[in-house]
Amino acid sequence: MSKPKRLHPIASIVTTGKRIRNLIIPLIALIVSAGRDSKTSLQVSLILSLIAILFTFLTGILSWYRYTYRFEEDELRIEYGIFLRKKRYIPFERIQSMNITEGLMQRLFGLAKVEIETAGGGDEAEAVLSAISKEEAGRIQTHVYAAKQDSTLEKAAESKPIFKLSIQQLILLSFTSGGMGVVISGVFAILSQVDDLIPYKKLFGGIESWAVHNVMLIAFIVFLGIFLTWIISLFFTMLKYANFTVVRTETDFVISQGLLEKKQMTIPLKRIQAVRIDENPVRQLLGLGTVYLESAGGSAVNLEGANVMLLPIVKINDFSSIISPYLPDYEITGVFNRLPKRAMWRYIFRSWYFVIPIVILSVIFLKSWGLLSLLLLVLLTIRAVLNFKSAGWILSKDQLSMKYGSFKRTTIYMKKNKIQSLEARVSYFQKRKELGTLEVFVKSGAVSSGGRVVDLDQAALQGIYLWYSRKKETGNGPE
Repeated sequence: MSKPKRLHPIASIVTTGKRIRNLIIPLIALIVSAGRDSKTSLQVSLILSLIAILFTFLTGILSWYRYTYRFEEDELRIEYGIFLRKKRYIPFERIQSMNITEGLMQRLFGLAKVEIETAGGGDEAEAVLSAISKEEAGRIQTHVYAAKQDSTLEKAAESKPIFKLSIQQLILLSFTSGGMGVVISGVFAILSQVDDLIPYKKLFGGIESWAVHNVMLIAFIVFLGIFLTWIISLFFTMLKYANFTVVRTETDFVISQGLLEKKQMTIPLKRIQAVRIDENPVRQLLGLGTVYLESAGGSAVNLEGANVMLLPIVKINDFSSIISPYLPDYEITGVFNRLPKRAMWRYIFRSWYFVIPIVILSVIFLKSWGLLSLLLLVLLTIRAVLNFKSAGWILSKDQLSMKYGSFKRTTIYMKKNKIQSLEARVSYFQKRKELGTLEVFVKSGAVSSGGRVVDLDQAALQGIYLWYSRKKETGNGPE
């Protein structure tokens, strides 16, 4: 038994700051809108804004003060709520994993964030201690694992890493990542929030005539913007994955990463649902990929706990030798069965569905210039052929492996007893060609994840369906 403890006071400041930050744009919009009406409306809106900020500040402080946790009788007890007091009791035996994060703000004060996930958890982590001392976080881990008679921490400290990201690999990971798209999306997301507050007409009035005479300058500015965005994405990728280390114990994978924001995740082996490899176009050319574990942990909110990066970047040819000794139940090697040749034309025709009308209209209205739209057909045809060639499957006694996609190629390995659902579909047009579609799902956090291969040979599809349904005697399967 222990006395109730509170989070570090910085937790109240951070939480209150986030709430006030979410209020800033609506309050600015309210003040600007009221200022256009009259001076009285402006004064009223300012008073309401101050009241909203003060109320948010007070509730943030009270929420922190009323949030306590303690250990008692092999369980973690949390009590919270300002007016309506709530209690949450978490038995240690239900705790599946504990993830520790040290963000920049937390590291400044020597703190850590602890997320606790349990068996049968919902859309969120069962408990989050957002700001406690690193020593306290270590004591909680030790206390929980000792109560469960789990020696994961000691064995992780004693074990040698099975994978450690080198400086060269970190640089290669940064250069081949898609981080630039995330940065650009973030910029547009911010602009969309303040769209009504920016006087675009005043800022860009008369810019058309200037742009006509400064095409080269505009091109240079655009190039410079893209280059700077790329540099920023490289920087953030390096910060996120620096010191990436994977340790394997008897029961868990323990993953540590981060330079400014340090994270430690524990993935129980028994919760692993599938192994997945993703290859973006650049990494395909270099023979590289990223390995993920689909885990029954995590939640719909915290997707990282469900879709865990095990190897940020690895040579595809070396993947089996690295993984197989530590996941011996999974059959990583093998030659994938390819789709029948008659399926290729279906891939090509599907890629043309929505483009052919555009090409026809372009040729009719743009005459000779419209013929350039035929290049789009060529590009789509090439992509369709690549999709066809990359798709395939392997079926063994207790495992189904699937490969699909060209722009982003995915390979997924699923054990039979981990598959949640398997669907075999045959459309009218597929039936004429004796083809079908296979779609498979495994549990991944609070949602499902899996793969889809289109236009398998119908006999192969029937065999996979019967393999999963365990009803070979009755002959039930797709028709």
